[in-house]
Amino acid sequence: MQNEKNQNNQNSKLEELKKKLNFSIILIDKPAGPTSFDVSNKVNKILRDFGISKTSHFGTLDPQVIGVLPVAIGRACKLTGFFLGHDKVYIGKMHLHKEISIEELQKVIDKEFSGIIKQLPPKKSRVKRQLREREIKLFQLTKKEGQNFSFETEVQGGTYIRKLCHDLGEKTGLGAHMTELRRTRAGIFDDSNLFLLNQLEETIKEAKEGKIEAIAKLDKMLIPAEDAIKQVFEIIELPNNKKSEELVKKLLTGKPIFKQDLDEKEFSKIEEEKFALFFKNKLIEIAKKASEEDKKQGIIARPDFVYN
Repeated sequence: MQNEKNQNNQNSKLEELKKKLNFSIILIDKPAGPTSFDVSNKVNKILRDFGISKTSHFGTLDPQVIGVLPVAIGRACKLTGFFLGHDKVYIGKMHLHKEISIEELQKVIDKEFSGIIKQLPPKKSRVKRQLREREIKLFQLTKKEGQNFSFETEVQGGTYIRKLCHDLGEKTGLGAHMTELRRTRAGIFDDSNLFLLNQLEETIKEAKEGKIEAIAKLDKMLIPAEDAIKQVFEIIELPNNKKSEELVKKLLTGKPIFKQDLDEKEFSKIEEEKFALFFKNKLIEIAKKASEEDKKQGIIARPDFVYN
């Protein structure tokens, strides 16, 4: 009887985990070698027996760059666009082709590579090669060993660190190239909860065998997409009543939000263009404030992503 009870408990926890998986994000410690797409595909393959048919990564890392690679699972793949473009933090190393002191090099960085800069994407990039403005929030040298310099940098999403090192070499006239790079933060995702692919694979294998410890470990690996959304967007939580239940049914079919649908005081607190709507602590949609033309019809927001 006790064994049967334990088995039922295992099965119940496993089913709960499968549901959670389908709208979650996992942070992979990307190794050097594979592309970000390769890593996402590997995660997909590992999770396939759990009913997962799709994965996608948030933000490309070059094959030789390592570190934080958020991978969306299942329905969370539709959220990719909401998490791209946020600030990134890296630690790395670069080699200067001629001798220079750390103090002199830092002076050039502070003068020429701080704040808003203009950067031309590298030739091998997939974007159009035209000058783009990017913000460098931090570019700090931390160590010098001969002509090798360690650094930490925080940059606007879409900044090419390899190109940043190259351009620094051009500006000094000494020449420089990046030798190592590790991403430690991508937007809200940092390296405090990273997992190697083989760790995920081993945990999944044991979880499929019904091992409670593995199921609990896998559960801790996952970041519920709703938790991530709450860190990025302002939130409106609909009151738990009949009116909200009826509203949710309509919103899940793509209906716009009308003035009478939301509490005016709550809506007026929303300062950003987009916000997230929750009901019973579950995501209903990410909405975008309506245009002036819409407002004439009483519409105050339209869906940008609907959880259905």
